[in-house]
Amino acid sequence: MIGLARTAPTWINMNHIQLTDAMFRVLRDFIYDISGIFFAEDQKAILESRLQQNIKKRQLTNFGDYYYYLKYDRNKEEEIGLLIDTITIHETYFFREKKQLDTFMDEVMPELAERGRKNGRIRIWSAGCATGEEPYTLAMLFLEHHDFRDINVEIYATDISRAALAIARRGVYRESSFRAIDPYFQKTYFTKEETEFRIMDKIKQPVVFLHLNLYEKERWGLLPEMDAIFCRNVIIYFDAASKKRSINAFFQKLQPGGFLLLGHSESLLALSTDFVLRHFKHDLLYQKPPDVKPNYFNLSDMNK
Repeated sequence: MIGLARTAPTWINMNHIQLTDAMFRVLRDFIYDISGIFFAEDQKAILESRLQQNIKKRQLTNFGDYYYYLKYDRNKEEEIGLLIDTITIHETYFFREKKQLDTFMDEVMPELAERGRKNGRIRIWSAGCATGEEPYTLAMLFLEHHDFRDINVEIYATDISRAALAIARRGVYRESSFRAIDPYFQKTYFTKEETEFRIMDKIKQPVVFLHLNLYEKERWGLLPEMDAIFCRNVIIYFDAASKKRSINAFFQKLQPGGFLLLGHSESLLALSTDFVLRHFKHDLLYQKPPDVKPNYFNLSDMNK
């Protein structure tokens, strides 16, 4: 998951560079145009604080020069990458939102296995994968599930941050990433290296990491159609237009009957009536309607 860095330091030193209201709006619109991430008016101080080191690193003295650098300098692509890393955080850990994962493993995966036996494979997308804990969690679940021993599982993991993806590909994690994991998984699928833990190659094997900005829908053609999409705690940082654009694109990218798993603080209300809400024993998940519908609750009924 990638989320906005929501807090700013309470202190300001004498070298602090001020962000004017006018330049805040310019930078806010620029960030929105390249990422879909939206800074509200009351988040000006956060943006001002977060970009201080970026400006000073380039030996600039004001936000106007920094904006010019982002737009026109020959190193602008590198700086835009640093900008994205600066304004976002990579708060994630293994087996996050366990109740949802339990539902996925116990009730959704058997359905996917049935589909996989027909198609020969299952494809999962971890959208906004940050430093890789989510896709590797999914890889462990599929490896553990007996129904998938003869089914090819492909997990596509994408993120807007190249720095986060570099950590994900390396697959080495500190103790903080394991705060919700069953000790069995940590012992079985990781090797300890001093104060860190390296994930085993058999968990890395089904995961493909790609740099992808969810806001650039035209690049979604890099990905095949999916059987399930995890996009948890990402779209809460988008405005309504960006949310709708992403959700509609997810719908198109899913196979009929495919599942969309959002964070528990996220909802499709007022965003999409295309998905249906599937009731499981302990959770609710969104699903693209299959060719033949069982007893589903249609979201359009909630939006009337």
